[in-house]
Amino acid sequence: MHRRMPLAGPLLLVPVLLLTACSPGPGDGRAAAGSAPAGGASLDNCGHEVPVGAPPERVVSLNQGTTEILYSLGLQDRVVGTATWTDPIMEGLEEADEGVPRLAENNPSFERVLEAEPDFVTASFESTLGTGGVATREQFEELGVGTYVSPSDCAAGKDNDSGGDGSRSEPLTLDVVYGEIGDLARVFGVPERGEELVAGLEGRVEAATADLDASGVSLMYWFANSESPYLAGCCGAPGAITRAVGAENAFDDTHDEWPQINWETVADRDPDVIVLGDLTRESQTAETAAAKIDFLEGHPATRNLTAVREERYILLSGQAMNPSIRTVEGVEQVAAGLRELGLAQ
Repeated sequence: MHRRMPLAGPLLLVPVLLLTACSPGPGDGRAAAGSAPAGGASLDNCGHEVPVGAPPERVVSLNQGTTEILYSLGLQDRVVGTATWTDPIMEGLEEADEGVPRLAENNPSFERVLEAEPDFVTASFESTLGTGGVATREQFEELGVGTYVSPSDCAAGKDNDSGGDGSRSEPLTLDVVYGEIGDLARVFGVPERGEELVAGLEGRVEAATADLDASGVSLMYWFANSESPYLAGCCGAPGAITRAVGAENAFDDTHDEWPQINWETVADRDPDVIVLGDLTRESQTAETAAAKIDFLEGHPATRNLTAVREERYILLSGQAMNPSIRTVEGVEQVAAGLRELGLAQ
């Protein structure tokens, strides 16, 4: 959700990862998002060739999503700057983040990034490394700085030119996130760490959803903004969470990533549960979960919703609602929340 942010499993991995990040074919999305010709010296990332040779030594991560993957791979000693934060650092990564310069809470300037003397730059969104963002990938690459964009923002039929936060013609899967982990692990020369991390994430999803039955339960995901709320469409990270827990998305009939939908339409859908983004940034109205609940319980169009009357709320970080390593956390929290509410077994 880059326009709303300040700015802006069985083990797949094998010793030689095949990486074709933005040309997903039929079948397993992870194989498409994280593979390249065996023995190849580069990987195809959103239409750009990323060399796989000498591992980068000085990386700037321009979005929290890629930052947390790098830290989870134990690469914090190579991170010379971070930017664009919506949430506190993921639990367990606090020590990794200590001492790493935060270049900006939102988008840093191109010049500020260059001051960190990076040899590699990562981002979660094409809009971050594109026109109107920090700089284009070509601007960095002309200076000899490698770039990488999360394949979740170009794979799974993602169209970033359709307006707003883009749209998807195909549902995003967690395999694409796992493919990103494999990509970065290979680029930085730590493929075994990538394998271990993916295996752990897959195990967490399996444990969270074991024997879970939430069929017939409708969920609505609200990221931010009370006047014209950003609610999750069918096929982004919230869609992946919803499918993992076996529930239904109240707005699965729109392929827009985060459409702005009026409250009268929400009242017509009357979701069983409302999943609330609990953000710490101060970019839009109703950022925190507490502010969202206050609004829902006081607005005439929403105070009589079933979920509001029954206080059926589940809180997620903003990063869990983005395609990121935190989406696994989202699966765990939604699954636990449905069980606590007595809506799933």
